[in-house]
Amino acid sequence: MNINIFQYILILPLCLFVFPSIISAETEEIENIQLDSQSAILIEANSGQVLYEKNSQEKLPPASITKIATAIYAIEKGNLDDLVTVSEKARNVDGTRVYLETGEQVPLIKLIQGLVINSGNDAGVAIAEHLSGSVDEFVIDFNQYLQEEIGVEHTHFTNPHGLYDPEHVTTAEDMAKITQYAMKNDIFREIFNTAELPWDGETWDTTLINHHMMVRDQSYEGITGGKNGFVTEAGFTLVTTAERENLSLIVVTLKTKTDEQSYEDTVALMDYGFHHFETEKIAEDMQFVDDLESQYVTNEEISFTKKIGELTEEEVLSSGMLVIKGEDGRTILEQQLTAVNTKEKNEQMDSKVVASPLPEEELNHEDHLSFLVPIALVITLIISSMFLLQVRRL
Repeated sequence: MNINIFQYILILPLCLFVFPSIISAETEEIENIQLDSQSAILIEANSGQVLYEKNSQEKLPPASITKIATAIYAIEKGNLDDLVTVSEKARNVDGTRVYLETGEQVPLIKLIQGLVINSGNDAGVAIAEHLSGSVDEFVIDFNQYLQEEIGVEHTHFTNPHGLYDPEHVTTAEDMAKITQYAMKNDIFREIFNTAELPWDGETWDTTLINHHMMVRDQSYEGITGGKNGFVTEAGFTLVTTAERENLSLIVVTLKTKTDEQSYEDTVALMDYGFHHFETEKIAEDMQFVDDLESQYVTNEEISFTKKIGELTEEEVLSSGMLVIKGEDGRTILEQQLTAVNTKEKNEQMDSKVVASPLPEEELNHEDHLSFLVPIALVITLIISSMFLLQVRRL
């Protein structure tokens, strides 16, 4: 069987168009994640960027992942060495407990550990009463803290532990924000990733085993913490954190029908994040110029997350806003820069180099594409030649 030059010419464009289409289809399939959870979110903790979301602003009951917020509040607002006297109300609370006894005195730090690791509702009530005098007063202080210091917008908690109340609600987005805030605290991070802890209580001596399966068995590479929850009205809820190289991910899933599905959704989102994204940083005091040659500087280190290998474009607006865009034109980062004093302009320019995080040739997307086209043609020619040899053997 012989192939003439006209057939060969037809094969070339076919290869050029078919192979990119296959790659594009595979990408779309990967990004089209199917989740069982009613609500979910994946964020990068350093940059705060949302990498995936499903109904992430829907208000839902959180169950015991509430305790993430209670824990960071207690760590920041309490004295961890304080001895907390357990009340009868704390002793008799429903649900999961660390079996505190009325009148027992327990260090605040130990109650926080029991709250997070073993999901002790009794520890939650004891913490609330110690910090604010009563659960009712704690709820007022607690919600004010979440709104003003963490910046939640759709969360209102009526208790410190997450037992169901129709007015005790949050969103996946807010829980990711709370977790992102909490993970900046070293004490919280240590507790959040504790797999087991000896517990010497007045009437209960045991080893606390973390209820979050991925923390307990460290089965997922890079796991750094987690908290699970369940009440009938909320279904299964899960918050999980993990880090690899320069990427720090937080996944929240809400209202999942089964425990197994909540973990499957979490792993799917974690895999998606680690396989497709990377985080880059812009150093503090890095300088930029706008089109009018006005100078601006970063006053802190800035992180932004992009697709792996993606080229980005930077623009500084006349307002001093730094805008970083991805290859598809989406806005990756908007960050207000600080204007450099005109009197100091010459000195600053002498001592610092105007930032260009990417080489100039990489910032030119058209040049990048023109470089790729010859490579694509060579690959296509090789594939076509192999095809011709195979056909001639027939």
